[in-house]
Amino acid sequence: MADVKICGLSQPAHVTAAVQAGARYLGLVFFSRSPRAVTPAEAAALTADVPVGVARVGLFVDPDDALITATLAEVPLDIVQLHGHETPERVAALRTLTGLPVMKAVGIASVEDLPQLTDYGLVADMLLVDAKPAPDAALPGGNGLSFDWRLLQGRRWPRPWMLAGGLTPANVAEAVRLTRAPVVDVSSGVETAPGVKDAALIRDFVAAAAG
Repeated sequence: MADVKICGLSQPAHVTAAVQAGARYLGLVFFSRSPRAVTPAEAAALTADVPVGVARVGLFVDPDDALITATLAEVPLDIVQLHGHETPERVAALRTLTGLPVMKAVGIASVEDLPQLTDYGLVADMLLVDAKPAPDAALPGGNGLSFDWRLLQGRRWPRPWMLAGGLTPANVAEAVRLTRAPVVDVSSGVETAPGVKDAALIRDFVAAAAG
């Protein structure tokens, strides 16, 4: 059984579907090149009625201080997610700047990538274990790629963590079984086209993750 984060939400109906299905985290993308991008004003409207206990997560890619500050002035985020090439030092600095929990995404393709989880775990509040994007990928995440989940078996890190990367309603139960992930994160796996979420797929994903 795992909690769920639905990332890349951009329509009110899909926020409602995620909340009603039982998702514990809602992801809002503040990265203009993403087909799932929203403005701070749009994000504020989307999450205005989110109930207590459901966390609003803002996804940023190598943001400067001005972007973070301006976004937080409009949207009461609960968690800042960093999905770029932020260094551990930058993660720590943004944690201080925002006063919010910070989650760092780390791309995994092989066992050589795993030590980064320990490094970032020393400064971040949460870790997002994702599939490493291809070198020429246009987006740092949301590409529908997975990695060998067996790499995570029996491993522990100093912070809470989420599993992402190529998860769908069809494979999430197996991913949770293999990794014991406490939380799973999905974006493209509950879409009918890039950026277009599907309420039925959201419900199916949350149910499958719950076991």
